[in-house]
Amino acid sequence: MRFVRALGCSASSSLAMVLSIGAALAAPNVMLGALDRSGAIDADDQCAAQQACIDSYLWSIYERTPKLDTIKVPERRKVKIKRKGKVRTVTKTFTTLVAEDFAWKDPAAAQHAGLSLSDYVIGGMDRAFRVTLYRALRAMDAAGLEPGITSAFRDDYRQTLAAGQKARADNSYHGGSRHGGYGHGLAADLVSVKGATRAERWASSQELWKWIDAHGKDFGIGRPYLDRDAPHVGPIDGKEYISHRGGANTQQAALSEKHHVALNKKHHRLAHRDGHRVVWHKRHHFALRKSPHAG
Repeated sequence: MRFVRALGCSASSSLAMVLSIGAALAAPNVMLGALDRSGAIDADDQCAAQQACIDSYLWSIYERTPKLDTIKVPERRKVKIKRKGKVRTVTKTFTTLVAEDFAWKDPAAAQHAGLSLSDYVIGGMDRAFRVTLYRALRAMDAAGLEPGITSAFRDDYRQTLAAGQKARADNSYHGGSRHGGYGHGLAADLVSVKGATRAERWASSQELWKWIDAHGKDFGIGRPYLDRDAPHVGPIDGKEYISHRGGANTQQAALSEKHHVALNKKHHRLAHRDGHRVVWHKRHHFALRKSPHAG
């Protein structure tokens, strides 16, 4: 009987230990909810030191974002025009703006890769970039901008599904094979989810992009293409950002090089003009010497 009681106590202790371990493993998710509600960034932010917590936060930002976009659809039509008094039929291209729901694309790409959607979208990004993005998004949340992620990691297959302005399938910094593929994605598309309508969210997104231009560098992110691809962000020390925006030294070097090229062209043009003058004077002098009326 004593043995049975002892066995029962041992089983209870083991169950309690398992429950305590389970609670400890679930702690990052509990902390995540607190982080979402507070929005403030503390110096002792424990989530920033846990990759699982960071990934959960990024996933929550991605999951809450509507996957809607406006794309340009070209359409060729035959129209009649009048040219030189004659009516002719020509084919012209007209561009129509169409709303596109692309929520199906990431799940299709994740299935194609054999991964869960969260592992595909968030796990495919570079580990250090995830930390950088986390800190920037937390700051945007604290500023009341309500950021959202419409696109994060994209492999070659996912890039072929993308519409509108995009890089070649294997050359995307979102995770194209030329840039390392899965685990090396260095780009994300950010918008604001603040607002009840698309028009309100569009206005909020523009405010968010202005914030990124003004404060993003403090957190290590920037918009390499500015308004040509407004939502697209990447690390400011990455090849993509530097090649399109550079830093102060890069821009100054580019300006100096342009100035040097311009000066060279000017000197060449002046030398060419002066050379023509010398040739003209020599020819004119020679013609005068040969003229029977000269002197």
